[in-house]
Amino acid sequence: MSPIGHDTTILIGGDFNIICGPHEKNNANYSDRWPFLFNAIIDAFNLRELELSGRHFTWANNLQVPTFEKLDRILSCKEWELKFLHTTVQALTREFSDHTPLFLNTGEAASVNNQSPFKFELGWFLHDGFFYMVKEIWQSVQQGSTPLEKWQAKIRRLRQCLRGWAKNISGAYKKEKKSLLNKLDELDKKAETTPLDGNELNLKHALNNRLAEL
Repeated sequence: MSPIGHDTTILIGGDFNIICGPHEKNNANYSDRWPFLFNAIIDAFNLRELELSGRHFTWANNLQVPTFEKLDRILSCKEWELKFLHTTVQALTREFSDHTPLFLNTGEAASVNNQSPFKFELGWFLHDGFFYMVKEIWQSVQQGSTPLEKWQAKIRRLRQCLRGWAKNISGAYKKEKKSLLNKLDELDKKAETTPLDGNELNLKHALNNRLAEL
């Protein structure tokens, strides 16, 4: 593997599972072995990390006194930075994951799409009549000459119906989910610098349980 050429535009992001130094961990349990190698690779390929806003750490375990680390990051070469001068990287709410999602915005105008991507919510399973509704929709579709074509037709119809059904019931749930996520985000950010007390830990547990139901 050779260093990146000057004519190459590259962007690398994700969970590297390595920190760059002790400042990227909230406790003193640190070894320089792997960070030293990681930094050497970054330097060898002339990469730099795009600045993250919203969080100092991107991973945490679920212990009562959690360990926080910055394991997720986005690296780019100089050519990429020059091409996208207004790039920002924002930390989002991590919800159920132990990793914080990173949102990369290049500042470029995006094409307008009025229909948002279909997203299945686990909380739908808890709604009365949900399984019966899915069964009715699935059995009502008979188009297709092959098993695969029939399955695809059923999936398309189910997705269409669920999208409309979810739109009718999701208003209140979305509002509650947003409120829960905001409260969890506040607790997570506080825990990065100050251990949560018993009441806060109980609140966090209750919020996560309610979030799992939505």
